[in-house]
Amino acid sequence: MGKFFLLLFLCFLPGLLFAQGPIDKGHLNVDTTGKKDIIDIGRTLFKSKSRPNLPDEKRKVYFSFLPFSTSIPGGGTALVTTTTAGVYLGDRNTTYLSTITFAPYSNIKGRYGFPVRSSIWLNNNKWNIQGDTRFMVYPQFTWGLGGGQPESDRFLVNYNYIRFYQAVLKKIEPYFFVGAGYALDYYIDIENSDNSINNGNTISNFTQYRFGTSTDKNSFSSGPTVNLLYDTRKNDLNPLPGIYANVVYRYSGVVFGSNNSWQSLYLDFRKYISLNHGDPKSELAFWSFYWTTLTTGAPYLDLPAIGMDPYNRSGRGFEQNRYRGKRLFDLEAEYRGDITHNGLLGFVLFANANSASQLKSNRFVYWNPAAGTGLRIKFNKNSDTNICIDYGFSRDYSSVRFGLGEAF
Repeated sequence: MGKFFLLLFLCFLPGLLFAQGPIDKGHLNVDTTGKKDIIDIGRTLFKSKSRPNLPDEKRKVYFSFLPFSTSIPGGGTALVTTTTAGVYLGDRNTTYLSTITFAPYSNIKGRYGFPVRSSIWLNNNKWNIQGDTRFMVYPQFTWGLGGGQPESDRFLVNYNYIRFYQAVLKKIEPYFFVGAGYALDYYIDIENSDNSINNGNTISNFTQYRFGTSTDKNSFSSGPTVNLLYDTRKNDLNPLPGIYANVVYRYSGVVFGSNNSWQSLYLDFRKYISLNHGDPKSELAFWSFYWTTLTTGAPYLDLPAIGMDPYNRSGRGFEQNRYRGKRLFDLEAEYRGDITHNGLLGFVLFANANSASQLKSNRFVYWNPAAGTGLRIKFNKNSDTNICIDYGFSRDYSSVRFGLGEAF
Protein backbone atom coordinates (compact mmCIF):
# COMPACT_ATOMS: atom_id res chain seq x y z
CA MET A 1 0.00 0.00 0.00
CA GLY A 2 2.81 2.41 0.84
CA LYS A 3 4.45 1.82 -2.55
CA PHE A 4 1.14 2.58 -4.28
CA PHE A 5 0.84 5.98 -2.62
CA LEU A 6 4.50 6.78 -3.29
CA LEU A 7 3.96 6.02 -6.98
CA LEU A 8 0.75 8.07 -7.03
CA PHE A 9 2.51 11.02 -5.37
CA LEU A 10 5.38 10.91 -7.86
CA CYS A 11 2.83 10.87 -10.69
CA PHE A 12 1.13 13.95 -9.32
CA LEU A 13 4.27 15.91 -8.55
CA PRO A 14 4.84 17.22 -12.09
CA GLY A 15 1.16 18.03 -12.41
CA LEU A 16 1.46 20.47 -9.53
CA LEU A 17 4.21 22.45 -11.25
CA PHE A 18 2.51 25.16 -13.27
CA ALA A 19 5.78 26.20 -14.87
CA GLN A 20 6.54 22.83 -16.41
CA GLY A 21 6.21 23.06 -20.16
CA PRO A 22 4.67 25.84 -22.26
CA ILE A 23 0.93 26.04 -22.72
CA ASP A 24 -0.23 26.33 -26.30
CA LYS A 25 -2.66 29.24 -26.13
CA GLY A 26 -2.98 29.91 -29.81
CA HIS A 27 -4.52 28.02 -32.67
CA LEU A 28 -7.59 25.99 -31.64
CA ASN A 29 -8.28 24.11 -34.87
CA VAL A 30 -7.89 20.33 -34.79
CA ASP A 31 -5.59 19.03 -37.52
CA THR A 32 -7.37 15.95 -38.88
CA THR A 33 -4.96 15.33 -41.78
CA GLY A 34 -4.27 11.61 -41.98
CA LYS A 35 -6.60 10.87 -39.05
CA LYS A 36 -9.37 8.26 -39.05
CA ASP A 37 -12.53 7.80 -37.03
CA ILE A 38 -15.53 5.46 -36.96
CA ILE A 39 -17.39 7.73 -39.37
CA ASP A 40 -14.59 7.29 -41.92
CA ILE A 41 -14.66 3.52 -41.42
CA GLY A 42 -18.43 3.49 -41.95
CA ARG A 43 -18.14 5.55 -45.13
CA THR A 44 -15.50 3.15 -46.46
CA LEU A 45 -17.62 0.08 -45.70
CA PHE A 46 -20.71 1.55 -47.32
CA LYS A 47 -18.67 3.24 -50.08
CA SER A 48 -19.98 6.73 -49.32
CA LYS A 49 -18.28 9.89 -50.46
CA SER A 50 -15.45 11.08 -48.24
CA ARG A 51 -16.11 13.96 -45.87
CA PRO A 52 -14.99 17.35 -47.12
CA ASN A 53 -12.47 19.16 -44.94
CA LEU A 54 -14.03 22.56 -44.20
CA PRO A 55 -11.96 24.15 -41.43
CA ASP A 56 -13.64 27.55 -41.84
CA GLU A 57 -17.19 26.27 -41.39
CA LYS A 58 -17.93 27.80 -37.98
CA ARG A 59 -21.27 26.38 -36.96
CA LYS A 60 -21.09 22.79 -38.12
CA VAL A 61 -22.36 20.49 -35.36
CA TYR A 62 -20.33 17.35 -34.68
CA PHE A 63 -22.42 14.50 -33.26
CA SER A 64 -21.24 11.37 -31.47
CA PHE A 65 -23.60 8.56 -30.47
CA LEU A 66 -23.10 5.49 -28.26
CA PRO A 67 -25.76 2.98 -27.13
CA PHE A 68 -24.61 0.38 -24.59
CA SER A 69 -25.80 -1.76 -21.70
CA THR A 70 -24.11 -1.39 -18.33
CA SER A 71 -24.56 -2.03 -14.62
CA ILE A 72 -26.11 0.82 -12.64
CA PRO A 73 -25.86 1.92 -9.00
CA GLY A 74 -28.31 0.00 -6.82
CA GLY A 75 -27.95 -3.20 -8.86
CA GLY A 76 -29.09 -4.43 -12.24
CA THR A 77 -28.31 -3.27 -15.77
CA ALA A 78 -29.74 -0.56 -17.99
CA LEU A 79 -29.59 0.54 -21.61
CA VAL A 80 -27.77 3.87 -21.89
CA THR A 81 -27.83 5.98 -25.03
CA THR A 82 -25.27 8.77 -24.91
CA THR A 83 -25.35 11.54 -27.50
CA THR A 84 -22.76 14.32 -27.56
CA ALA A 85 -22.91 17.38 -29.79
CA GLY A 86 -19.97 19.72 -30.29
CA VAL A 87 -20.17 23.06 -32.09
CA TYR A 88 -18.04 26.18 -32.46
CA LEU A 89 -20.11 29.32 -31.81
CA GLY A 90 -17.39 31.70 -32.92
CA ASP A 91 -13.96 31.97 -34.48
CA ARG A 92 -12.25 28.61 -33.92
CA ASN A 93 -8.94 30.37 -33.30
CA THR A 94 -10.33 32.13 -30.21
CA THR A 95 -13.42 30.13 -29.19
CA TYR A 96 -13.55 26.80 -27.37
CA LEU A 97 -15.75 23.92 -28.50
CA SER A 98 -19.26 24.11 -26.99
CA THR A 99 -20.61 20.73 -25.89
CA ILE A 100 -23.99 19.26 -25.00
CA THR A 101 -24.34 15.71 -23.67
CA PHE A 102 -27.63 13.82 -23.32
CA ALA A 103 -27.40 10.35 -21.75
CA PRO A 104 -30.86 8.86 -20.98
CA TYR A 105 -31.00 5.35 -19.54
CA SER A 106 -33.66 2.80 -18.59
CA ASN A 107 -33.83 -0.76 -17.32
CA ILE A 108 -37.43 -1.17 -18.61
CA LYS A 109 -38.51 -1.88 -15.00
CA GLY A 110 -39.22 1.59 -13.67
CA ARG A 111 -35.59 2.67 -13.30
CA TYR A 112 -34.59 5.53 -15.60
CA GLY A 113 -32.81 8.84 -15.87
CA PHE A 114 -32.66 11.87 -18.17
CA PRO A 115 -29.46 13.90 -17.64
CA VAL A 116 -28.52 16.83 -19.90
CA ARG A 117 -25.23 18.66 -19.41
CA SER A 118 -23.90 21.60 -21.40
CA SER A 119 -20.98 24.00 -21.59
CA ILE A 120 -21.58 26.81 -24.09
CA TRP A 121 -18.73 29.09 -25.19
CA LEU A 122 -19.79 32.28 -26.99
CA ASN A 123 -17.62 34.04 -29.59
CA ASN A 124 -14.06 34.75 -28.41
CA ASN A 125 -14.91 32.99 -25.12
CA LYS A 126 -16.50 36.17 -23.82
CA TRP A 127 -19.12 34.15 -21.93
CA ASN A 128 -19.37 30.58 -20.69
CA ILE A 129 -22.84 29.22 -19.91
CA GLN A 130 -22.95 25.98 -17.91
CA GLY A 131 -25.97 23.76 -17.40
CA ASP A 132 -26.77 20.49 -15.63
CA THR A 133 -30.39 19.29 -15.59
CA ARG A 134 -31.44 15.80 -14.48
CA PHE A 135 -34.47 13.73 -13.61
CA MET A 136 -33.59 10.36 -12.08
CA VAL A 137 -35.48 7.44 -10.58
CA TYR A 138 -33.29 5.41 -8.21
CA PRO A 139 -32.60 3.14 -5.85
CA GLN A 140 -28.97 3.46 -4.90
CA PHE A 141 -26.74 1.88 -2.27
CA THR A 142 -25.07 3.92 0.45
CA TRP A 143 -22.39 2.88 2.94
CA GLY A 144 -22.75 5.64 5.51
CA LEU A 145 -20.17 8.34 6.19
CA GLY A 146 -16.40 7.99 6.14
CA GLY A 147 -14.39 4.87 5.32
CA GLY A 148 -13.59 1.50 6.78
CA GLN A 149 -16.96 -0.13 6.10
CA PRO A 150 -16.86 -3.50 4.31
CA GLU A 151 -18.54 -3.75 0.91
CA SER A 152 -21.37 -5.83 2.38
CA ASP A 153 -22.26 -3.18 4.98
CA ARG A 154 -24.54 -1.15 2.74
CA PHE A 155 -28.06 0.24 2.72
CA LEU A 156 -30.44 0.47 -0.26
CA VAL A 157 -32.20 3.84 -0.55
CA ASN A 158 -35.04 4.63 -2.95
CA TYR A 159 -35.89 8.15 -4.18
CA ASN A 160 -36.58 10.29 -7.20
CA TYR A 161 -34.21 13.12 -7.97
CA ILE A 162 -34.44 16.46 -9.79
CA ARG A 163 -31.37 18.63 -10.37
CA PHE A 164 -31.23 22.07 -11.94
CA TYR A 165 -27.83 23.78 -12.01
CA GLN A 166 -27.15 26.85 -14.16
CA ALA A 167 -24.20 29.26 -14.17
CA VAL A 168 -23.08 32.17 -16.35
CA LEU A 169 -19.44 33.26 -16.32
CA LYS A 170 -17.84 36.29 -17.98
CA LYS A 171 -14.25 36.49 -19.19
CA ILE A 172 -12.27 38.93 -17.05
CA GLU A 173 -8.80 38.11 -18.32
CA PRO A 174 -7.63 35.59 -20.91
CA TYR A 175 -8.65 32.14 -19.63
CA PHE A 176 -10.06 33.56 -16.37
CA PHE A 177 -13.84 33.75 -15.82
CA VAL A 178 -16.04 34.96 -12.97
CA GLY A 179 -19.75 34.35 -12.64
CA ALA A 180 -22.75 33.29 -10.60
CA GLY A 181 -25.36 30.60 -10.81
CA TYR A 182 -28.21 28.76 -9.19
CA ALA A 183 -28.28 25.21 -7.80
CA LEU A 184 -31.35 23.13 -6.95
CA ASP A 185 -31.40 19.56 -5.62
CA TYR A 186 -34.75 17.91 -4.93
CA TYR A 187 -34.86 14.38 -3.51
CA ILE A 188 -38.42 13.07 -3.50
CA ASP A 189 -39.88 10.40 -1.17
CA ILE A 190 -36.63 9.14 0.35
CA GLU A 191 -37.30 5.68 1.79
CA ASN A 192 -35.90 2.26 2.54
CA SER A 193 -35.96 0.35 -0.73
CA ASP A 194 -36.17 -3.14 0.83
CA ASN A 195 -36.38 -3.83 4.55
CA SER A 196 -35.25 -7.41 4.05
CA ILE A 197 -31.95 -6.10 2.61
CA ASN A 198 -31.64 -3.35 5.20
CA ASN A 199 -32.58 -5.63 8.12
CA GLY A 200 -35.37 -3.31 9.19
CA ASN A 201 -33.03 -0.34 9.70
CA THR A 202 -34.07 3.20 8.91
CA ILE A 203 -31.87 5.50 6.83
CA SER A 204 -31.30 7.74 9.83
CA ASN A 205 -30.23 4.85 12.07
CA PHE A 206 -27.93 3.38 9.46
CA THR A 207 -26.15 6.63 8.59
CA GLN A 208 -26.20 8.18 12.08
CA TYR A 209 -26.93 11.46 10.28
CA ARG A 210 -30.06 13.50 10.89
CA PHE A 211 -30.34 15.89 7.93
CA GLY A 212 -32.21 14.59 4.91
CA THR A 213 -32.58 11.03 6.21
CA SER A 214 -36.19 10.99 7.45
CA THR A 215 -38.14 8.10 5.94
CA ASP A 216 -40.84 8.96 3.39
CA LYS A 217 -39.82 12.62 3.35
CA ASN A 218 -38.45 14.98 0.72
CA SER A 219 -35.16 16.89 0.79
CA PHE A 220 -34.98 20.25 -0.99
CA SER A 221 -31.91 22.48 -1.38
CA SER A 222 -31.90 25.71 -3.35
CA GLY A 223 -29.71 28.77 -3.60
CA PRO A 224 -27.05 30.78 -5.46
CA THR A 225 -23.50 29.86 -6.37
CA VAL A 226 -20.37 31.91 -6.97
CA ASN A 227 -18.17 30.48 -9.73
CA LEU A 228 -14.50 31.09 -10.61
CA LEU A 229 -12.90 29.37 -13.59
CA TYR A 230 -9.44 29.28 -15.16
CA ASP A 231 -9.38 27.15 -18.31
CA THR A 232 -6.73 26.94 -21.03
CA ARG A 233 -8.13 23.68 -22.48
CA LYS A 234 -9.44 23.83 -26.01
CA ASN A 235 -11.87 20.94 -25.88
CA ASP A 236 -13.30 19.42 -22.70
CA LEU A 237 -14.25 16.19 -24.51
CA ASN A 238 -10.58 15.40 -25.08
CA PRO A 239 -8.40 18.01 -23.34
CA LEU A 240 -5.11 18.99 -24.89
CA PRO A 241 -2.17 20.22 -22.81
CA GLY A 242 -3.28 22.97 -20.46
CA ILE A 243 -4.71 23.79 -17.04
CA TYR A 244 -8.21 23.77 -15.59
CA ALA A 245 -9.08 25.22 -12.18
CA ASN A 246 -12.63 25.65 -10.88
CA VAL A 247 -14.03 27.03 -7.63
CA VAL A 248 -17.73 26.82 -6.75
CA TYR A 249 -19.12 28.28 -3.54
CA ARG A 250 -22.72 27.27 -2.84
CA TYR A 251 -25.23 28.74 -0.41
CA SER A 252 -28.50 26.88 0.12
CA GLY A 253 -30.81 28.89 2.33
CA VAL A 254 -34.26 28.63 3.83
CA VAL A 255 -35.05 31.94 2.16
CA PHE A 256 -34.66 30.12 -1.21
CA GLY A 257 -36.96 27.27 -0.15
CA SER A 258 -34.33 24.91 1.28
CA ASN A 259 -35.20 22.65 4.19
CA ASN A 260 -32.00 23.81 5.93
CA SER A 261 -29.48 26.59 5.43
CA TRP A 262 -26.01 25.28 4.59
CA GLN A 263 -22.91 26.09 2.57
CA SER A 264 -20.36 24.12 0.59
CA LEU A 265 -17.17 24.65 -1.40
CA TYR A 266 -15.88 22.68 -4.40
CA LEU A 267 -12.24 23.09 -5.55
CA ASP A 268 -11.17 21.36 -8.76
CA PHE A 269 -7.69 21.40 -10.36
CA ARG A 270 -6.51 19.59 -13.53
CA LYS A 271 -3.21 19.62 -15.41
CA TYR A 272 -2.42 18.12 -18.83
CA ILE A 273 1.16 17.58 -20.00
CA SER A 274 2.16 16.53 -23.52
CA LEU A 275 5.13 14.16 -23.64
CA ASN A 276 5.41 14.21 -27.42
CA HIS A 277 4.60 17.25 -29.53
CA GLY A 278 4.28 15.06 -32.63
CA ASP A 279 2.33 11.88 -33.28
CA PRO A 280 1.46 9.48 -31.82
CA LYS A 281 -0.33 11.09 -28.88
CA SER A 282 1.40 10.78 -25.52
CA GLU A 283 0.01 12.71 -22.58
CA LEU A 284 -0.19 12.76 -18.79
CA ALA A 285 -3.34 14.03 -17.12
CA PHE A 286 -3.79 14.85 -13.43
CA TRP A 287 -6.96 15.64 -11.51
CA SER A 288 -7.54 16.52 -7.88
CA PHE A 289 -10.56 17.95 -6.14
CA TYR A 290 -11.51 18.88 -2.60
CA TRP A 291 -15.22 19.09 -1.78
CA THR A 292 -16.40 20.19 1.64
CA THR A 293 -19.40 21.43 3.56
CA LEU A 294 -18.71 24.65 5.42
CA THR A 295 -21.60 24.48 7.88
CA THR A 296 -23.93 21.91 9.39
CA GLY A 297 -27.33 21.22 7.88
CA ALA A 298 -26.39 19.77 4.48
CA PRO A 299 -28.78 16.92 3.58
CA TYR A 300 -27.21 13.47 3.52
CA LEU A 301 -27.60 12.98 -0.25
CA ASP A 302 -25.99 16.40 -0.90
CA LEU A 303 -22.84 15.54 1.05
CA PRO A 304 -19.61 15.04 -0.95
CA ALA A 305 -19.28 11.51 -2.32
CA ILE A 306 -16.99 9.72 -4.76
CA GLY A 307 -18.53 9.51 -8.21
CA MET A 308 -20.94 12.34 -7.41
CA ASP A 309 -18.73 15.15 -8.73
CA PRO A 310 -20.44 17.45 -11.26
CA TYR A 311 -19.88 15.04 -14.18
CA ASN A 312 -19.99 11.77 -12.20
CA ARG A 313 -16.58 10.77 -13.57
CA SER A 314 -14.43 10.39 -10.45
CA GLY A 315 -13.47 7.14 -8.77
CA ARG A 316 -13.24 4.65 -11.61
CA GLY A 317 -12.94 1.30 -9.85
CA PHE A 318 -15.43 2.24 -7.12
CA GLU A 319 -19.20 2.05 -6.94
CA GLN A 320 -20.87 5.44 -7.16
CA ASN A 321 -21.01 7.13 -3.70
CA ARG A 322 -19.10 4.20 -2.14
CA TYR A 323 -17.43 6.77 0.14
CA ARG A 324 -19.26 9.82 1.45
CA GLY A 325 -18.48 12.40 4.11
CA LYS A 326 -18.73 16.04 5.10
CA ARG A 327 -15.39 16.42 3.32
CA LEU A 328 -13.95 14.48 0.37
CA PHE A 329 -10.51 14.54 -1.23
CA ASP A 330 -9.75 12.78 -4.53
CA LEU A 331 -6.52 12.36 -6.56
CA GLU A 332 -6.38 10.87 -10.06
CA ALA A 333 -3.62 10.38 -12.63
CA GLU A 334 -3.79 9.00 -16.16
CA TYR A 335 -1.47 8.26 -19.06
CA ARG A 336 -3.02 8.60 -22.54
CA GLY A 337 -1.46 7.25 -25.72
CA ASP A 338 -2.27 6.20 -29.27
CA ILE A 339 -2.22 2.61 -30.48
CA THR A 340 -2.52 3.49 -34.17
CA HIS A 341 -0.74 6.39 -35.83
CA ASN A 342 -3.99 7.59 -37.44
CA GLY A 343 -5.58 8.16 -34.01
CA LEU A 344 -8.37 5.63 -34.50
CA LEU A 345 -7.34 3.53 -31.48
CA GLY A 346 -5.79 4.61 -28.22
CA PHE A 347 -5.40 3.51 -24.62
CA VAL A 348 -5.18 4.88 -21.08
CA LEU A 349 -3.66 3.72 -17.80
CA PHE A 350 -5.03 5.31 -14.64
CA ALA A 351 -4.82 5.29 -10.86
CA ASN A 352 -6.77 7.16 -8.21
CA ALA A 353 -7.18 7.46 -4.46
CA ASN A 354 -9.82 9.13 -2.33
CA SER A 355 -10.75 9.72 1.28
CA ALA A 356 -14.00 10.79 2.91
CA SER A 357 -14.00 12.33 6.38
CA GLN A 358 -15.19 10.27 9.34
CA LEU A 359 -18.56 11.05 10.87
CA LYS A 360 -17.47 11.95 14.40
CA SER A 361 -13.92 13.24 14.00
CA ASN A 362 -14.37 14.79 10.53
CA ARG A 363 -10.80 13.60 9.82
CA PHE A 364 -9.38 11.76 6.81
CA VAL A 365 -8.51 8.34 8.21
CA TYR A 366 -8.96 5.81 5.39
CA TRP A 367 -7.43 6.19 1.92
CA ASN A 368 -8.97 4.10 -0.83
CA PRO A 369 -6.88 3.31 -3.96
CA ALA A 370 -8.02 2.03 -7.35
CA ALA A 371 -6.43 1.55 -10.77
CA GLY A 372 -7.30 0.40 -14.25
CA THR A 373 -6.88 0.65 -17.99
CA GLY A 374 -9.02 1.60 -20.94
CA LEU A 375 -9.46 1.47 -24.71
CA ARG A 376 -10.14 4.56 -26.83
CA ILE A 377 -11.89 4.47 -30.22
CA LYS A 378 -12.15 7.73 -32.17
CA PHE A 379 -15.80 8.37 -33.01
CA ASN A 380 -15.51 11.88 -34.44
CA LYS A 381 -12.10 13.30 -35.33
CA ASN A 382 -13.43 16.85 -35.89
CA SER A 383 -14.65 17.18 -32.29
CA ASP A 384 -11.89 14.78 -31.13
CA THR A 385 -14.51 12.65 -29.35
CA ASN A 386 -13.51 9.17 -28.20
CA ILE A 387 -15.60 6.16 -27.25
CA CYS A 388 -14.13 5.34 -23.83
CA ILE A 389 -14.17 1.80 -22.41
CA ASP A 390 -12.53 1.71 -18.97
CA TYR A 391 -11.95 -1.22 -16.63
CA GLY A 392 -11.28 -0.13 -13.05
CA PHE A 393 -10.72 -2.15 -9.90
CA SER A 394 -10.29 -1.59 -6.17
CA ARG A 395 -9.94 -3.90 -3.20
CA ASP A 396 -13.51 -5.23 -3.22
CA TYR A 397 -14.99 -4.07 -6.52
CA SER A 398 -14.40 -3.88 -10.26
CA SER A 399 -16.42 -2.52 -13.16
CA VAL A 400 -16.37 -1.56 -16.83
CA ARG A 401 -17.46 1.97 -17.75
CA PHE A 402 -18.52 3.19 -21.18
CA GLY A 403 -18.78 6.80 -22.25
CA LEU A 404 -18.14 9.51 -24.82
CA GLY A 405 -15.30 11.87 -23.96
CA GLU A 406 -12.48 11.49 -21.47
CA ALA A 407 -13.13 11.04 -17.76
CA PHE A 408 -11.44 14.41 -17.11
